[in-house]
Amino acid sequence: MGPSSRLCAICCSLVLGLMPPASACTGISLNAENGASIAARTVEWALSDASHDTLVSFPRKHDFIAQTPEGLNGLSWTGKYGFISLTAYGEPYGPDGLNEAGLYVGMYYFPGFADFAPWDRAQAARTVSVGDLMRYMLSSFSTVEEVRAGLDDVRVVNVEDARFGGAALPFHWKVQDETGASLVIEITDGGEVEVYDGFLGVITNSPGYDWHLTNLRNYLGLSPVAELPVEIGGEVFSPFGAGTGLRGLPGDFTPPSRFVRAVALTASARPLQTGEEAVFEAFRILDSFNIPVGTTGAPDRISADIESATQITTAADLDNRLFYFHTMSDRQVRVVDLKKMDFDTPGMRMITSGAGRAQTVRDITP
Repeated sequence: MGPSSRLCAICCSLVLGLMPPASACTGISLNAENGASIAARTVEWALSDASHDTLVSFPRKHDFIAQTPEGLNGLSWTGKYGFISLTAYGEPYGPDGLNEAGLYVGMYYFPGFADFAPWDRAQAARTVSVGDLMRYMLSSFSTVEEVRAGLDDVRVVNVEDARFGGAALPFHWKVQDETGASLVIEITDGGEVEVYDGFLGVITNSPGYDWHLTNLRNYLGLSPVAELPVEIGGEVFSPFGAGTGLRGLPGDFTPPSRFVRAVALTASARPLQTGEEAVFEAFRILDSFNIPVGTTGAPDRISADIESATQITTAADLDNRLFYFHTMSDRQVRVVDLKKMDFDTPGMRMITSGAGRAQTVRDITP
């Protein structure tokens, strides 16, 4: 994102009386002992309620046309797989998606580093927008290796969206398949595509993925094992309680700190027998990353229509083709079973989750 685009985004936020968007999405992966692979994440966006709890489904053999800065004149393709995706502001794509072959794709905010290819009308036939890239991958591929090979066929450009103040949409992507393999795709320096093997399936935001991996060397002493008592001058000093091995684990909400925390909590996760166990363990781990709006912006910049910058938390069981989520306003978990969905009938369909704007509370008063 260039200086003018950053200035545009900041000015838009000030004019609206809102705080800038929280670049704070966190993604993890867990694998169960029965082979189930889980991709889970939080979704943060602090400008307003993005209505992520509405999903969209696309059938097999759906015809797509990608958007460019000049309209719907980009890449044209026919999808192979049916898939579902979260939506944002009613757009037919969003931050998270899963296809019927068990491929997961997530978009994560990447400000200051994402730099897409310049628009070139001569290459319109292979050009896609940020949202189109996600739909292209979900509709076309079943494994991360297929995605890796297919990236050479497309060129990603920025397409301004009035819903986001006309600013660039700086994202990078995590892709995972049912084997548990994952990769991270970053596009920088005017369209240069970098692909990294996902480390434990963890991803946050800026800076680049290679920087986060290097930064882990600053935390090599972290351990789930508690420190032992120490005798000094005839006195024995014992830890006050559990957790001493993780003393120094960063607890703030910056992307580097969340990356380290996500790696530590993922690496120390207890053994999990089934995909369902792994899903709910992922939800528990991600509770550590929920962001109250008051912690990331000045009081006069807080949006009035959201309770938390963490608007939705998702967990996808790739083997069983199950997509779970709960929202900031209703933490009752909802699930979509892709095995039961009709992906043969033509046409895009919206899926209204029924998530309310109040927490679901069960009264057990005798």
